[in-house]
Amino acid sequence: MKELLGKLNTAHALTLSEYEALILGMDEDSRTYAAELAVSHRKRIYGTDIFVRGLIEFTNYCRNDCFYCGIRRSNRNAERYRLTSEEILSCCREGYRLGFRTFVLQGGEDPYCTDDRMVPLVKTIREAYPDCAITLSLGERPRDSYQALFDAGADRYLLRHETADSLHYAKLHPAELSWEHRMQCLRELKEIGYQTGCGFMVGSPYQTARSLAEDLLFVQKFQPAMCGIGPFIPHRDTPFAGRPAGTLEMTLYLLSILRLIKPDLLLPATTALGTIHPRGRELGIEAGANVVMPNLSPTGVRDKYLLYDNKICTGEESAQCVGCLETRMKSIGYTIVQNRGDPADSAETETKCSQHV
Repeated sequence: MKELLGKLNTAHALTLSEYEALILGMDEDSRTYAAELAVSHRKRIYGTDIFVRGLIEFTNYCRNDCFYCGIRRSNRNAERYRLTSEEILSCCREGYRLGFRTFVLQGGEDPYCTDDRMVPLVKTIREAYPDCAITLSLGERPRDSYQALFDAGADRYLLRHETADSLHYAKLHPAELSWEHRMQCLRELKEIGYQTGCGFMVGSPYQTARSLAEDLLFVQKFQPAMCGIGPFIPHRDTPFAGRPAGTLEMTLYLLSILRLIKPDLLLPATTALGTIHPRGRELGIEAGANVVMPNLSPTGVRDKYLLYDNKICTGEESAQCVGCLETRMKSIGYTIVQNRGDPADSAETETKCSQHV
């Protein structure tokens, strides 16, 4: 394992079979070694800076029926909500006051969220906060919609590919959803000029070491600006209710490997990590992550955006408690920074950041 990790550490690339061997051979020693290498790269590029994003979960309506998701259209028990444009702008105002310089607008694939509604909203946010990054996570849309939102001022787009194995994708989604179309959307986002993020679940039903290796190889080839991964956590009102959750250990290991694949990757320590372990986000940072996303959504809807069971809504995940998060990050030697947190995309930036080490 150390030989393969050493190769990845220097070449930032492996073959599919080598990634599969890394996954099958995971143990405590390999996790520790991978984390050491990953943190070394991240500190070389980003120092001890941890970027914060203000997450606004603005609608839990969704036209899709993904088998793993708590807001799937077939879930009649979901308490649906949809924030108005003014409520979203109010979240941005609060976030800006608190020091956030990236807003993440995330929702289900809500048919209500047409370009006629979303483009003016993005333009308004861009005009009000020219120094902020605007990230969208709205699922699959036509290319001309992605272009219109980009032209309106959006900088980044998050679209998890969920799995790079097409056969696995078909086991997680209804037939109306296409793995080929998901990949096409990701290519189009990158071609338009978005800082594009992909991602996948760890430990999802029917996942194998081979399919996880496919995910890693996809990230190696696609070279996203961001990659969001988290453990699969089942939701009681889905076909996958009662399935075992993904493990903390494998998720942390894969965070480290992703950092080795692309050292300047923007890599979140996700809410799902914080859900399966009380120190999950801190452990994610210590494994190589460098982004956290506190919740800016109104308190009355935070427990309604339930993609999986037992999502943390204790208060410390909220943007208003960014001071709590800052304290937790300081306890492990890291600093919350209040800027856009763009990818380190130049040798000059990398050289500058290496002075923090």
